[in-house]
Amino acid sequence: MAAHSAALMSTEDLARRLGAPALRVFDCTTYLKPEPDGRYIAESGRANYDKGHIPGAAYLDLQADLSDKNSSLRFTLPSLEELTRAFAAKGVGHGTSVVLYSHASPVWASRIWWMLRAIGFDDALLLDGGLDKWKAENRPLSTGETFHPAATLTLRGRPEIFVDKTALKGAIGQTDTLTLNALSHDQHKGSGGVTYGRAGRIAGSSCVPAASLFGPDKALKPIADLRAAFEGVGVAADKRVLVYCGGGIAATLDAFVLTAMLGHRNVSVYDNSMQEWANDPALPMEVG
Repeated sequence: MAAHSAALMSTEDLARRLGAPALRVFDCTTYLKPEPDGRYIAESGRANYDKGHIPGAAYLDLQADLSDKNSSLRFTLPSLEELTRAFAAKGVGHGTSVVLYSHASPVWASRIWWMLRAIGFDDALLLDGGLDKWKAENRPLSTGETFHPAATLTLRGRPEIFVDKTALKGAIGQTDTLTLNALSHDQHKGSGGVTYGRAGRIAGSSCVPAASLFGPDKALKPIADLRAAFEGVGVAADKRVLVYCGGGIAATLDAFVLTAMLGHRNVSVYDNSMQEWANDPALPMEVG
């Protein structure tokens, strides 16, 4: 049984809406390829898009078009002004409705959703199950490239929903703030998986892996299960929640579920996450 939320669009609903004039569908896929030395190499999903995508979907290249090219860290958020211009150039504008999907994991779509939220654009949904579910249902695919016409976009942003290492450091030991790790339990404990520098977790943090929030069909789990997962680590309405992962990607799925599905109002993502924190020996970490 899939989740039900106003922030999600089902494959059935999208199939009915394809071709609507104001609809903007985007394939947001990026792939992370593990290397023998324990690092990840980021690979554009463009080649997979060219092999077959949802009809009418354009491709959003997170690394090439929506990240800070001057940052030494991967996927760093650009300024909100720059980001707004980039989305407008891709066809996101006043009066448009956006549907986001990705392949293999919903975290790439949720990253784009969270970025849109940061610039103040709220008419965006995630396709529940993404391309995997669409293909499993034998729905049509297209190999022709789609470009949405450039749009006009002037918004009031929410810069507070992305935070830096200073906010995370300041939250350690604070009873009104909960820090969550969206990486795997093994990575959280420092006992396995890919590392981003030192193994382990930010001191004092709890763990709700992004990969535990969706099933084999890539659709999000029922809301009751999602709520139980977060309440189980102490998430409550009166707490601020700061979410991190390896590079600010998986954390956005936790943030999406908390915000769009469970109604939490005070959730932020640590943008550079462990690729920054784990490589600064002055910042406290724990293992075990």
